[in-house]
Amino acid sequence: MLALFLIVILSALIAVLIERRLGSSREPTHPQRIPFLGGGAPRTHAWQRYHVRYYPMTLLLLAFEMEMMFMYPWAVVYVEQGVKALSEMGMFLAILSIGILYGWREGVFRWQ
Repeated sequence: MLALFLIVILSALIAVLIERRLGSSREPTHPQRIPFLGGGAPRTHAWQRYHVRYYPMTLLLLAFEMEMMFMYPWAVVYVEQGVKALSEMGMFLAILSIGILYGWREGVFRWQ
């Protein structure tokens, strides 16, 4: 294990040294540093396109997705476990419902 670790570290150091020795030493020009936009200069910063109102909506989507992701395996286990599996899924859905109710209270379902 130690030998493998040393080989990886040595290989990385050799790659860095070769790149510094043979690589381009000049700084990229300004047009090479900006993102490619089909020839146009960027008018705004990339983060300005994403509004903060999408984050609560995303969290709500994740709550729904987690619910659906666990429903099928639960249905398979329910056949074997019975009431115990039913109570566990009830607790799980109650916790997710709290998140959904919080999203409702925050106005996630109202599109503006």
